[in-house]
Amino acid sequence: MNISVVIPTFNRVHLVERAIQSVFDQSYPAHEIIVVDDGSTDHTVANITQKFPQVKMITQPNRGQPQGQPHGVSSARNAGIKFAAGRWIAFLDSDDEWREHKLARQVEALSQSLAQSLDFEICHTDEIWIRHGKRVNPMKKHAKPDGWIFEQCLPLCCVSPSSALVKKTLLESVGLFDESLPACEDYDLWLRIFSRVPILLVAEQLLIKHGGHEDQLSQKYWGMDRFRTAAIIKLLERHDLSEHYRQCAVNMLLHKLTILIKGFEKRKNTTDLIHYQALYKRWSERLC
Repeated sequence: MNISVVIPTFNRVHLVERAIQSVFDQSYPAHEIIVVDDGSTDHTVANITQKFPQVKMITQPNRGQPQGQPHGVSSARNAGIKFAAGRWIAFLDSDDEWREHKLARQVEALSQSLAQSLDFEICHTDEIWIRHGKRVNPMKKHAKPDGWIFEQCLPLCCVSPSSALVKKTLLESVGLFDESLPACEDYDLWLRIFSRVPILLVAEQLLIKHGGHEDQLSQKYWGMDRFRTAAIIKLLERHDLSEHYRQCAVNMLLHKLTILIKGFEKRKNTTDLIHYQALYKRWSERLC
């Protein structure tokens, strides 16, 4: 199985070295490792070129700043996907790392499923969370799902990009990461994918996710449901959904809009309040 590993990075020179090394340490070798540098100023490109000459480097001007420009990580991932030669794409964020048998277990699980006439196009794994250097336990809502998971993906993102192994043709058919979203770009992609196909879970903790640092998107942006509601609206307007999935999506949209409206009322944010009230009215009428 030809696997292209896509690692986006921006000013994480030492962290990305750890991520890259975890790919080289895999018991099942990747076909290629593609690092897409989003305009780093910390000598990332020079360091990687020197320490990992086998890595294929893509460089681009920084797309994540200033605010309002297309989001850097999405642009970087998309550049890596387009460049990739493998039939399968594995994503790895530059602050995460894989355990030794991550790819091997996924390849084995996909092969076993195919032998049973189950042709999965996407597979993910369980994970370990590290926050500020200490291991933490995820809550029940973060349990990794299996099968047809569209409804489970509506409340929050339930697949970590760094655990995902995806057929390139699936990404091309549903569309790549939305570069207009400052955050929740993975949530947006998963909704499009899981409205069409199921996912295979390898229930082993094969990914180590490191968090707590200041440049995490979840730390950078407030009100993440603003981006989730935008993703749901886009899904409803641009993609064909079954009637059941459409109802589920609208219900979740109204739920999230209600939360945002209450927040804007509390903060006396009149401009956003009026906007989200109008959205609520529009979509509640469609539900009737």
